[in-house]
Amino acid sequence: QVHLVESGGGSVQAGGSLRLSCVASDYTIKMGWFRRASGKEREGIATVYIGTDRSNYAASVKGRFNITQDTRKKTVHLLMNNLKPEDTAMYYCAAGGIFRGDSIPSLDESDYTTWGQGTQVTVSS
Repeated sequence: QVHLVESGGGSVQAGGSLRLSCVASDYTIKMGWFRRASGKEREGIATVYIGTDRSNYAASVKGRFNITQDTRKKTVHLLMNNLKPEDTAMYYCAAGGIFRGDSIPSLDESDYTTWGQGTQVTVSS
């Protein structure tokens, strides 16, 4: 069982930036970031196939967020730029070990079997 540890959440003003990090205890096929805002369902926002440049972004964050990886350290980062109040949510790192043949990794949470504890991001206007 892979374990994930997130870090990097916090509070920032609109327009600011934050970087989230997630360290995995072992290698996986894909990792990503999901978020759940208060009163809403959890949504996938950025995912990546480990060891490749194939990534996927939700429309709401595309162009503002960037997912990167350090495969040697089994770590993925989420750089969040131009943050908006609607980005306020609990952010979760996830990992999945099943390759379904998709050219880009899914944003569907059902494709991910391991989850971190979550880190809060709060963006004030």
